[in-house]
Amino acid sequence: MHLDLPEKRYYSIGEVAKAFGVNTSLIRFWEKEFDAIKPKKNAKGNRKFTPEDVKNLQFIYHLVKERGFTLEGAKTHLKEDRKKSLNNFEIISKLEGIKAQLIKIKSQL
Repeated sequence: MHLDLPEKRYYSIGEVAKAFGVNTSLIRFWEKEFDAIKPKKNAKGNRKFTPEDVKNLQFIYHLVKERGFTLEGAKTHLKEDRKKSLNNFEIISKLEGIKAQLIKIKSQL
């Protein structure tokens, strides 16, 4: 899944939810379920997600929504094979981004 988020230091929960096409409640739920997601909170309590948080959310989204893992299965997968899986996921994400750019260039021809 390729996300169209601008380069920023922090993203609001609304921006993140919109980029993934899910409700903000799902993002909050995943935050509680997965230790890898730790957004900063401002004085009002609003969540501010870093690019690292977004990358972790993207990986969780991939495991749960695209590959059909259960939440427990995704947690186990993250704990056991985190480095290898994240490496593979980053490679796939980069290739999907390149594919999207090539399709965009092709449509402009």
